Amino acid sequence: MLLKFLGKYRDLGLLILRLGVGAAFIVHGIGKFMVGSDAFKNVGAAMGLLGIPGSAETWGIVVAATEAAGGLLLLIGLAYRPACLVLAFTMALATAHLYVNAKMRSMKDFPSTSHPLKMAFVFIGLACVGPGRFSVDKD
Repeated sequence: MLLKFLGKYRDLGLLILRLGVGAAFIVHGIGKFMVGSDAFKNVGAAMGLLGIPGSAETWGIVVAATEAAGGLLLLIGLAYRPACLVLAFTMALATAHLYVNAKMRSMKDFPSTSHPLKMAFVFIGLACVGPGRFSVDKD
């Protein structure tokens, strides 16, 4: 194969992926804290889809903290697989929330609402692959 030599850089590739995605989720989580109550209520309303009682604002805080803390754990590679699975669940719930709230009225709207779905698959894949050699967990 033309690019087969890149296989020896698997751990470096995982590190780059962890750093980029982890940093992005730290920023997403902290951003919700900076916006405050309105962001929490909007994000937390997704928990109602599961029939889980509680304040939407409280659940929004939980989601923001999950994104920030999960991003940090992903970035350093600590408690890596549990963090990936919790973030995958969060993204699956975000996907359902977007769909139920009719932000995706047809397939032409799919590209603008597919980000959390894509990230759910990324996190599931990362959980399967592991953090790589350059992590605290050192899989």
